[in-house]
Amino acid sequence: MIIIPGVRSFFRYTAFALIMSIAICASAQKKKDLTKYVDPFIGTGGHGHTYPGAVAPFGMMQLSPDTRLEGWDGSSGYHYADTTVYGFSHTHLSGTGIADYCDVLFMPTVGQPQFKNTDYRSGFSKKNEESGPGYYKTYLNKDKIGVELTATTRAGMHRYDYPSANQANIIIDLQHRDEVLDSWIEVVNDREIKGYRRSKSWANDQYLYFYVKFNKSFKNYGIALNNQVQAGKSKLQGKNIKMFVQFDNPGEVISKVGISSVSADGALKNLDAEMPDFDFKKIAKATKAAWNTELSKIQVEGGAPPVSHEDRYPASNGNRTQKPVKPVDRAAEKMTIFYTALYHCMLAPNIYNDVDGQYRGLDQKIHSANGFNYYTVFSLWDTFRAENPLLTMIDRKRTTDFIKSFLEMYKQGGLLPIWPLASNETYCMVGNHAIPVIVDAYAKGIRDFDAELAFTAMKASVNRNQFGLDNYRATGLVNSDAEHESVAKTLDYAYDDWCIAQMAKMLNKPQDYSVYIKRAQYWKNVFNTTNGFMQARENGSWFAPFEPTEINNNYTEGNAWQYTFLVPQDVEGLINAMGGRTAFEAKLDELFSTNAKLSGRQQDDVTGLVGQYAHGNEPSHHIAYLYNFTNAAEKTQYYVNRILQEQYSAKPDGLSGNEDCGQMSAWYVMSSLGFYNIAPGQQQMQIGIPQFEKITINLENGKKFVVSNPGATVNRNNYYLQGMTLNEGAYNKLYLNFDDIAKGGEFEVFTGRLANKLFAQDLEKPTSKITEELIVPNPYTEAPSRTFKQPISIAIKDADSLAKVYYTLDGTTPMAASTPYTKRILISENTTVKAVAIRDGKSSFVTESTFNRIRSDLKLTLVNKYLVNYSAQGDESLVNGIRGKANWRLGNWQGFQGKDLEAVIDMSQVKPVKQVTLGALQDTRSWIVFPKTVQYWVSDDGKNYKLAATVNTKVPVDSLEPQTQDYTATVNLRTRYIKVIAKQYGALPDWHESKGSPSYIFADEIIVE
Repeated sequence: MIIIPGVRSFFRYTAFALIMSIAICASAQKKKDLTKYVDPFIGTGGHGHTYPGAVAPFGMMQLSPDTRLEGWDGSSGYHYADTTVYGFSHTHLSGTGIADYCDVLFMPTVGQPQFKNTDYRSGFSKKNEESGPGYYKTYLNKDKIGVELTATTRAGMHRYDYPSANQANIIIDLQHRDEVLDSWIEVVNDREIKGYRRSKSWANDQYLYFYVKFNKSFKNYGIALNNQVQAGKSKLQGKNIKMFVQFDNPGEVISKVGISSVSADGALKNLDAEMPDFDFKKIAKATKAAWNTELSKIQVEGGAPPVSHEDRYPASNGNRTQKPVKPVDRAAEKMTIFYTALYHCMLAPNIYNDVDGQYRGLDQKIHSANGFNYYTVFSLWDTFRAENPLLTMIDRKRTTDFIKSFLEMYKQGGLLPIWPLASNETYCMVGNHAIPVIVDAYAKGIRDFDAELAFTAMKASVNRNQFGLDNYRATGLVNSDAEHESVAKTLDYAYDDWCIAQMAKMLNKPQDYSVYIKRAQYWKNVFNTTNGFMQARENGSWFAPFEPTEINNNYTEGNAWQYTFLVPQDVEGLINAMGGRTAFEAKLDELFSTNAKLSGRQQDDVTGLVGQYAHGNEPSHHIAYLYNFTNAAEKTQYYVNRILQEQYSAKPDGLSGNEDCGQMSAWYVMSSLGFYNIAPGQQQMQIGIPQFEKITINLENGKKFVVSNPGATVNRNNYYLQGMTLNEGAYNKLYLNFDDIAKGGEFEVFTGRLANKLFAQDLEKPTSKITEELIVPNPYTEAPSRTFKQPISIAIKDADSLAKVYYTLDGTTPMAASTPYTKRILISENTTVKAVAIRDGKSSFVTESTFNRIRSDLKLTLVNKYLVNYSAQGDESLVNGIRGKANWRLGNWQGFQGKDLEAVIDMSQVKPVKQVTLGALQDTRSWIVFPKTVQYWVSDDGKNYKLAATVNTKVPVDSLEPQTQDYTATVNLRTRYIKVIAKQYGALPDWHESKGSPSYIFADEIIVE
């Protein structure tokens, strides 16, 4: 080929221009400001429990306003409905259901310094609030002070704009919020102070050191103990320490604050390293840029239809002469929801080590993180489901640091973290869900950590004797009469065990795999095939009475409807147990469509209801994707889209439940991408519907995975799959493998308004099944009651129709040589029935049921009725011979509130009575307090009573450990009727967090001897 010089130059110029154009476009794309789509006020209303303040990605410092000091909706310290601010503290939790943090409050004021928060607080107006990534602004109406906040990872900066005043103060309150165990503050010079605060709340023992520098010298200061300034003191220590620093008509004052869990020197190092000067704008700009870098890991475009006539004329009913309104920009609104959700995913966990690597560990000793960052605030029961898989995909280095942090916690405390907060293990929620985070990361190629140590830590965590784990290992489930929240714990433990089995397989440990893949099937022991629900087991039988909508102590923040589908490791096993795909689909349909209302106790976490699906709490989060395992995958597409549209908005109450450190938002992010990992630890990502026209996932390996859905901008209801391609080739699966994403590529879906059932049915379904080391489910007994006056007959059954059941009545362990069960068994005396199911030589665990004959000569009448939610076994519970344990959540206790317990026992004739006993329980934290006194009255005719004895409590109300007490009275007389009156303690004392609320009496047995 011959090219003349001029043409060659033309080609060179054109190629250069094209390259430069591409480079410029790429640069422009990289620099696109995605922070403008973040609205930190989303989630601050309703029950979202987020905060709007200044924070860097995963930052130790969360500098934010405190507007609410008490109540569940004050968990983050801020609620959008509030118009009074107490000040600006330096640590906050994002979306938790329990309050903590809000440490070291600063509040600017003018005039005479005040130390009571009711005196120094100020009103503010929403119109003056601004918030964005790394920035917050407000205006204090009371003293006309402008406030701006920004932050780096370990430091925060306040900028206060004072009016003209010769007494311009900053109040520093160390007592603010939770219980202070110890604190001190010290003036270093006229521009610097330092201090320390040790506190107790959700975290039982939290250390926080701080170091403050001001851009101007303060002319005066005062340190107060118990709100009284101690003259001449430059350092003061105590439990109620506050101080003021005062400036003379300063105009603008900037204070910068470093924090540390290690020491004041550590706080100073953090401050000097991250905020070397007082340039507020520079810090705010740098933090905004850091946020933009994080947010740019996922870039979305399109996603909403053009503005329609209905948008412009919302009330016109077709009348185009009506004056139009400014339409909502749906595309921008959707971008705001998405990027705010992604922002929320990056607020926690929080870096906890100082710039030199030092941090305070779970053993409360100082350690050094070598080559990684140590983190705290892991809401693992929530985040293992979507947030951690999201970060495993887009932030693999940080995920490695999370796992290294877990292993440090194991070395310091003996188990993997459950819910660590400020290097305190809170043991909050159920399960051991650091395990799926580790296994999911390892399965997806993140291996820069000690896998053998991790495996050892996993086994140690699930083989300890705590939270029913011993009962789980011994019986194949957690029984409700051994541990509360038994169904939730059984299901969560089984999933964790499946994860351990997968890790064992990857590490080539066949013996361990055999053990844990069996345990992964223990869900079968709480699945009642008769009614199709996950149901608690007690005394070898099913918990009764049973109502699937009831929220009770057998589940964690939920009911049987939500927990029945919590078997992500063996979905196909659950499908078979329910009778096949059609029956499983029908059960899902009923979940989403039922009109049945929640029943049982009040549980604020169970929100965002679609039927009995509860999007506001995490156990439901994978359920919409389970239709992919049926012949109706289009229902996954429908419900995922519906949840995205109905349960999220760009308003302050735009989250349907607690944010839970990112999980609620991570569900939105992952579902918007068009795929979701229902069982972290496996490769398959369930396909839903991408919510944007184009989604670019920028992977750390430099590759990109691009998801396209051209139909996302066509109309609002365009959410049914019509076709798919992967890297331009036809794609016929309802799942993506993680490797398909990790190696980069293009995934395109084509959508339409009508469900394409034929297309969906031809797609390859995902897999989730256990096929090896199959277990035999435990048998169960059926009986009218566990107590009886007249002989009863019982049945023994098993979920496996091919298994044979054998039993004993003499206390020995049943086996294949024992009596085979063929017909109902007559029980006339106190009897323990032990049963086992055997199939093909495999045996279930032994089921044990005890049946007690109770006195037929005692008739109980309750003058004051027990509470419905605390009914034990019903009307005869107080004379059925079953004694309650110190854990009231296990049942067997009848609760009374507002009225005294008053009961009458009729012995049918006058008899000699030696002594009478009433058993009671105290758990003051749970409002349950021992009766002040118990009176025993006697009568021969049931009308005329005389006082036989009075027994006073021996235990004070402030004895906080759960405990039982018998009120025993020696009477030595003959009588027919005994009236028992237990006197309520009354209103809870002033020191109680629920002071003034009426306490409960919990009683378990009246014993007449």
